[in-house]
Amino acid sequence: MAQDAFEDIVADFEFLDDWEDRYRHVIDMGKAMDPLDDALRTPATKVEGCASQVWLHPVVEDGRFRFDGDSDALIVRGLIAVLRALYNGLPVAEVPKVDAGGELARLSLQDHLSAQRSNGLRAMIGRIRETAAAAA
Repeated sequence: MAQDAFEDIVADFEFLDDWEDRYRHVIDMGKAMDPLDDALRTPATKVEGCASQVWLHPVVEDGRFRFDGDSDALIVRGLIAVLRALYNGLPVAEVPKVDAGGELARLSLQDHLSAQRSNGLRAMIGRIRETAAAAA
């Protein structure tokens, strides 16, 4: 079972019938995030494998994982917001166990993202898992 914040997104997607409405919702979620501090936009936080510029800044506090992120593409910022809902607040040891593909399939994202965006999403998930596994 996913986190409550992710379940809220699933519920929103069930309410929104049209994919364009869902797409706009993802973009709005990204717009609602605070921008990542410029000092955190470094080569160490940049995610390779994404068509756009993507930075993820992970933090582990009291055994819990969270990350902030940013992108120069609105839809990717929204995807970061979706991933934050999926992962933020989990015990760090639980992060690599999340079936991200299965959870994201509930949103039918894979059916509506370009191949490049899908590759970038996988790269972000990979970075999240690697970071959490190293911190566990």
